Amino acid sequence: MFIDQDQKFKDVLSKIEGTISEQSFFNTFLELYPEVWKKHKANYSKFTRSKQFGQTIPLPKPEVSLRKEIRLWLQKNYYKS
Repeated sequence: MFIDQDQKFKDVLSKIEGTISEQSFFNTFLELYPEVWKKHKANYSKFTRSKQFGQTIPLPKPEVSLRKEIRLWLQKNYYKS
């Protein structure tokens, strides 16, 4: 989704105090990497403006896509049993 995603997620995980949840991870990511978030939202806006009238391309909103990436990363790296 963005450059060095795995490393950024590891940094976020190390900064979270208390219970780790998707919401706390999302909020901490926004605090630590506002420039990455801004660029991600800008790319989404640019893409949605560039599609031709009448075309529908299923692209999730930035919040949805980031939460999905966080959920998948946490399942793979944090919630391992």
